[in-house]
Amino acid sequence: MNREVLDKWCGRGILGLVVAILVFGPLATGAVRVPDFLVLQALTIGVLSLWALRLWVKPRAQLLWPPISWAVLAFTAYAVVRYFTSELEYPARTEVIQVFMYAFLFLAIVNNLHKQEHTQVIVLTLVFLAMAISFYALYQFVTDSDRVWTFIKPYKHRASGTYISPNNLAGFLEMILPLALASLLVSRAKPVLKIFVAYASLVILGGIAVTLSRGSWIAVGVVLLALFGMLLFHRNYRLPTTVMLVVLIGAGIYFVPKAQFLKARVQETTKNDRLNDSARFDLWEPAFRLWQENIWWGIGPNHYNYRFRAYRPQSVQLQPDRVHNDYLNALTDWGIVGLALVLSACALLCAGVLKTWRFVRGNSADLGGGNSNKFALVLGTSLGVLAILIHSLVDFNMHIPANAIVAITLMALLSTTLRFATEKYWFTSNVITRVAMTVFLLAGLTALIWQESRAAQEYRWLQIARRHPANSLEQAEALEKAFTVEPNNFETAYTLGEVYRTQSWEGAEGYEDLARQAMGWFDQSMKINRHDGYGFLRYGMCLDWLGKTEEAGSYFDKAVKLDPNGYFTAANVGWHYVQTRDYAAARVWFERSKRLEWDQNVIADAYLPIVNQKLLDAAAKPQAQPPRPSP
Repeated sequence: MNREVLDKWCGRGILGLVVAILVFGPLATGAVRVPDFLVLQALTIGVLSLWALRLWVKPRAQLLWPPISWAVLAFTAYAVVRYFTSELEYPARTEVIQVFMYAFLFLAIVNNLHKQEHTQVIVLTLVFLAMAISFYALYQFVTDSDRVWTFIKPYKHRASGTYISPNNLAGFLEMILPLALASLLVSRAKPVLKIFVAYASLVILGGIAVTLSRGSWIAVGVVLLALFGMLLFHRNYRLPTTVMLVVLIGAGIYFVPKAQFLKARVQETTKNDRLNDSARFDLWEPAFRLWQENIWWGIGPNHYNYRFRAYRPQSVQLQPDRVHNDYLNALTDWGIVGLALVLSACALLCAGVLKTWRFVRGNSADLGGGNSNKFALVLGTSLGVLAILIHSLVDFNMHIPANAIVAITLMALLSTTLRFATEKYWFTSNVITRVAMTVFLLAGLTALIWQESRAAQEYRWLQIARRHPANSLEQAEALEKAFTVEPNNFETAYTLGEVYRTQSWEGAEGYEDLARQAMGWFDQSMKINRHDGYGFLRYGMCLDWLGKTEEAGSYFDKAVKLDPNGYFTAANVGWHYVQTRDYAAARVWFERSKRLEWDQNVIADAYLPIVNQKLLDAAAKPQAQPPRPSP
């Protein structure tokens, strides 16, 4: 087989793997689960392997290196530095591996999938995938289904398609809708294909509507205004744009008055005469306070969720996972330096669009200008990126792997269009360049393969642990093997402590030794993550169980310091005071816990009546009368 044929097959292989990544991620609930993400990671390893091979197979390999590539490299290097300086290694590594994967995918797409036939395959795949998922979302909404495949979604009366969260589905669809509309109105596609794309566009728009995602509605509204605003003033596209606009307006006039769910969602926004932010603002304030701990470098990659409890507002009792604002999340985790690198990449992307625009838009005065696939690509990808950037102000779509990969794919395709404006970003590789790129790709492959192996092994043992009876010795054995694979996973250490603590409290033989084993694992968890108050809480409870109530007090004090507004922490502090028979103090903590969480508060609900009865009994006892003074 000659080199040109082998190079062609390598290119097709890269295209096939990228398409597989783009399709699998959204279908696999956004690839937020570990096994699903490992599939994407394995496919990315395949992409990088073929690219490395292609560097040496292609007779005169060329590199396309637009300015944004330097920003991508800079942020990747910064991510590596922050990983080695992070306090919590395990969550930082999972985040940095994602950064690695996205960066290498971006560069691979720019350098291997810039031809028109490649971009057409990617765009049409995304459009019809979005249409299929939108059909599923419409089915969910019409039938009020609570299922996503075999999973149960927590959002009632809202469609989420193949995602768990409706907001994440909306984030995916809002990126694809501009691609579909640009392909319909601007491209040179055949009429039959355009009919299917028009149908897909309407279905996607319906899918966005039934997510009831207000952030997405705003983003789509801005994008549609920009799209129609630009095309209506371009003579070549005025007629089809007007027809499409009339269709959309007509559909809106017909459906919106009948759609009570849309009215209810809009009214919910200003319910009780205040902006209903779905607790987003309550998550932003702790993020600002955490950022102030290290304004330049941030608290660490993927640290927000694990540092949140110290600044938790009373109104938020669940773990937030993310800030629900990707920009603020970047500022908190990565600091000013990290956010500046992200914004510089966006600025370079925008500058590239402005530079390319006049070369692809054509002259509206030119009656023979006709449609343009180049303009369709630039218009669709730029507006798709704009939509997700707007939505990111109120959500965390860039932390959903499937959506992040779609976004970087659009950015990569958009970056390749700079070649329409200038040839200066092309570089013909020599031996030195090939060696440097090969070393770079091998470094990425090594990191991804190493993490793939470790994550797969850990996941296997964690799954085995879940299949065993809860809090059994068999479960503990599997968890210990998972901890051996990932000794910096503090959550596994904490879970092991819970297994042994539960066995001890159930009165198993040798309960004291089991309690000490539990304390050993809680101590391990505290050493790995000193910000988690639950480890201190459980350690103190074990001391109480062993009769060492005086020693336990300092651990409960530490837990309160790390989670001052947590109902669970307050309830367990109340439990501690029950063990010390200080029922008055116990009641104070149980009542505080109930104020923080009045509905589902098992500990406070169980102990508060007991404590109140103890206090009543103590008050009802006859008090000893003081001796009467002698006459």
